[in-house]
This record gives sequence, C-alpha cells and structure tokens, in this order.
Amino acid sequence: MSFLSKTLLVSTLFVSSIYANSIDDKVLQFEKNRFSNNKRVEIKNLSINLKKSLPVKQWYGFIIDVEAKIADKQIKAKDIIFSNGEVVAPDLFDINTGNSLKELMTPTLTNKYYDEKRLIAGNHNAKDKIVIFSDPLCPFCLDYVPDIIRYVKKNKKNVALYYYHFPLLQIHQAANALSKAMLVASKKGVKDVTLKVYEADFEQYFEADETDEKKILNAFNKVIKTNITLDEIQNKDILKEIATDITMGEDVLVQGTPTIFVNGEQDKTKNRYKQVGK
Repeated sequence: MSFLSKTLLVSTLFVSSIYANSIDDKVLQFEKNRFSNNKRVEIKNLSINLKKSLPVKQWYGFIIDVEAKIADKQIKAKDIIFSNGEVVAPDLFDINTGNSLKELMTPTLTNKYYDEKRLIAGNHNAKDKIVIFSDPLCPFCLDYVPDIIRYVKKNKKNVALYYYHFPLLQIHQAANALSKAMLVASKKGVKDVTLKVYEADFEQYFEADETDEKKILNAFNKVIKTNITLDEIQNKDILKEIATDITMGEDVLVQGTPTIFVNGEQDKTKNRYKQVGK
C-alpha cells in the first residue's frame, strides 16, 4: 500500500470515528433534552448501553441506560431510539416485511449469564449454551420449557441449559412464591425441580393471581414432595437472588416469557435450540 493510500485510509477512519462519536453525543443530548421537558423527571445519568449499525445506510440503533429520579423514587430504565445523526426516531420498520428494527436491538449475553448455579441441565463446559428466562405459571412456558429440558438431557454432553426466574408479577402474582420455592428446593438438592414444577398442574390448588404464600407453598410441598417453610422462601438471600435474576433479564431487554438465548443471541423463533448440541 502506498503512502498516499495509507494516509487516505487513516483519514477516512479518523473522520468515521469523529462522525460516530458526533452521533453518540447528539443522541445523548437529545435524550437529555427530551426527558428534561418533564419537570417530574430529574436525570441522574444517561449512557449508551449498546449501539448497532443497522441494515439502513448510516443509521444506528441505540439502547440508552437511563438513571433518573421521579417523585422521590430512583429508577433505572432503558430506552431504544434510532438516529442517522440528523433525525431521531422511536422505531423503524422494514418497508418490505413490516418488521420493526427494534428486533435487532438485543444485547448479546456476556459470560456472567453462564453461571453454573443456574445450570438446570446439560454440561456447564459445553460449547453450545442456552439461557432461558421464564415464569412457572406462563401458559406457553408450561409447554415450552419441558421440551427444552428434555432436549438438553438427550444431548447433555454437548449443551448447557441455564434457567433464570422471571415471574410476571403483574399477571401471575403466585409465580413469585412459586419461583422462590423452586429456588429453595434447588438449593436443597431436589433433582429436576424445574421440570417437575413445569409438569405439575397447580391450577387445581391456586389461581395465578393468588397472593397467599402459605397456600402456594403447601401446594408446592405436596406436589414436589418437599417440606419447605415460609421462613425459607422469605429469606432475604432468596429474595435477593430472585431480584437478581429479574434484573439480569431486564438488562438484556427481557419483557415477556419465555425468552430464550442460544449461544448469546436472543432467539425470537424459539426453535434454534433444536439445532445445537448434535
């Protein structure tokens, strides 16, 4: 490569870097101005969690981490926006398919999600890794999660399956106590507790919106054949671990269940797990 070519290449990269940083700064300033228009919101910090180049020339998608104070409450949230440095859009759609480009804005899992404590089937050292966030009372999860567990068990040397509790408390309040009981049972060494819970029929014992933890726990103990106490599921360490699972899901934009990641990438088809481990 000639000296002139090298100089032009370096110059091009330098200009591209300045342009990219300029977009980043503009996007953050836009978000700051937008949130500042609401007098109830006091912004503490804004930062770019993820920036992705889109299949649209010079357009980028941004996931913005927002730390703010609203009505004396500290909150952390994420916002997704798109920009080409000139305009900002809350969403973009493929004109041919009609699909939202927000589907592309999914963070890739880091190694911290492959926590051996959350392994429920397979080989922790396997190359292929599946991570699932689920609610034990989610109707679709009840069919889906057992299928994945059985699949991994058949390919247990080549796949690792990690489970994160993500109870949808707005619609399944009983999932909170059930998730805590699952966690306690797992720590006590109950084998295949996740599979047993998902294959159980808890509808005959309580409704999904049940809030009486003793009633839920009695049903759990009867079905799973355990003797877990209320004190155990209300232990601060158990509460903290469930909260950590939920936060880890929210950090990678999990909004519903089941949400599955295959080798770090979210699988919206929910079928890619069938292609790994063979």
